[in-house]
Amino acid sequence: MTAEPMSGDTGSTGGDPAEERLRRWRLVLGGEPADGTGHTLTGRDAAMDGALTALYGKETARRGGGDRAAGLGGSTPAVARWLGDIRTYFPSPVVRVMQRDAIDRLGLATLLLEPEMLEAVEADVHLVGTLLSLNQAMPETAKETARAVVRKVVEDLRERLAARTRATLAGALDRSARVTRPRHRDIDWHRTISANLRHYLPEYRTVVPQRLVGYARASRSVRREVVLCVDQSGSMAASVVYASVFGAVLASVPSIETRLVVFDTAVADLTDRLDDPVDVLFGTRLGGGTDINRALAYCQARISRPAETVVVLISDLYEGGIRDEMLGRVAAMRAAGVRFVTLLALSDEGTPAYDREHAAALAALGAPAFACTPDHFPEVMAAAIEGRPLPIPDAG
Repeated sequence: MTAEPMSGDTGSTGGDPAEERLRRWRLVLGGEPADGTGHTLTGRDAAMDGALTALYGKETARRGGGDRAAGLGGSTPAVARWLGDIRTYFPSPVVRVMQRDAIDRLGLATLLLEPEMLEAVEADVHLVGTLLSLNQAMPETAKETARAVVRKVVEDLRERLAARTRATLAGALDRSARVTRPRHRDIDWHRTISANLRHYLPEYRTVVPQRLVGYARASRSVRREVVLCVDQSGSMAASVVYASVFGAVLASVPSIETRLVVFDTAVADLTDRLDDPVDVLFGTRLGGGTDINRALAYCQARISRPAETVVVLISDLYEGGIRDEMLGRVAAMRAAGVRFVTLLALSDEGTPAYDREHAAALAALGAPAFACTPDHFPEVMAAAIEGRPLPIPDAG
């Protein structure tokens, strides 16, 4: 099914619901003799149909397309005009879907290496992933424009996610720092009373404090360590983008020491770039194989305080390295006190294809694997920092 325009995009139906349904079906079906609508498009509707036909026409059917006869022909001017047209006729969410389909169906990725093309596209996480996969082939003339596109997406994500992440983690750090056997002078009376309200005795008009909550003494206040270990294979593009943004946000929290490690069959430590997630992203190399064991070995060797450390592995678990060693490292880290989180994806797209055998093995070690949306990630990190059970989203 093609991307369908919004019903408010034209006024050609005169408000007749039946006619409007015919119009929409005609735009979806493409006007072949057998479409059965008998509806003729004019004006803006005809232009919209042309934009749909160029992407979903007969010339693309061999690559999974529909029934129409058209195409973009790989011509830079034609593609640039088409990108302008779809931004004129369709809302932004539909434009992003059509752009992704064009890249997948028409092989237009290489055209994104040209600055004028980059300026015409609607930027989103998926486009950033495509640009990162083309990074090594990108000419110098396009790199500045590509970085500007990536920076816009990254800044939008950081603005959306940073405040809530910091607030959620600040609460988790505060709760994890409290002590439950405080000296008298360290008792936090406000929180102690709140924690014991259920033990109020009306006849005595008093609260019996069965659990004391105290302030952490300065000597007990320690920094948490968070290690983000991110699979940069081609299927993990969106997760890499979100992980770089969250890495920068975590690094800005004073009580958290953050390390960002990306891997394929090699390992790259990008911690020194965390002040700028755009630099992080252009330091990745999407594609290639996967050696989770090697990446975990690198991370494990750099953990100095296991009981204060959270390791977040973001991977679809298709391991190309030594499986038993990988699982052994996870078991060893957990035995040492590391809280280990396995995310199959960090994106808005749900659970991807993943290695179910490896996921089951990790779950047996107490490290269940699940997909996580960016909006849910702060809650997962808060639970890991506090040592609570992880709030695993429903599979559906």
